[in-house]
Amino acid sequence: MDWLLTSPLLPIEILLILELDDKTYSIKSKTLGVGSALMIVSGYYGELTVTGDLTSRWKCSGLPMCFFVFIVYELLVGLKAAADSEIDPAIKGKIQLAQAMTVISWCTYPVVYLVPMFGSTVSNAVVAIQIGLCVSDIISKCGVGLVSYQFTYAKSTKGEALLG
Repeated sequence: MDWLLTSPLLPIEILLILELDDKTYSIKSKTLGVGSALMIVSGYYGELTVTGDLTSRWKCSGLPMCFFVFIVYELLVGLKAAADSEIDPAIKGKIQLAQAMTVISWCTYPVVYLVPMFGSTVSNAVVAIQIGLCVSDIISKCGVGLVSYQFTYAKSTKGEALLG
């Protein structure tokens, strides 16, 4: 599933901007990394079917969605305490924005995955999928990357102000 092939490292990027102890970081990064990999592997076969009998596409969308929901839960609930521990409200807001943008952008991928189920021709479905994935990738990778950059910049200038 192309929507599942979004970088499994995006959730781990969120971990990097949080101040987690080594043990928590290790556990969360493994959990999110393995969850992302399982999401990709379990849904890939369905992505291969774009026309004709779409039964395999439907069947292969269920299990990956379980992993997807787990990852979203971890990003919003499992990391809430770490995000809330940030003292600076501006930096805390950027962390929460990165979490929310990751989740919202990831929710565009399942919509794109459903395009062939709307009964369009193969060529229209493929074009719509590619355009949809392009938009989803721009939102998820560029948008979240920009917010992560802003967070990192704010955090580093805060550190410089404390040192200087």
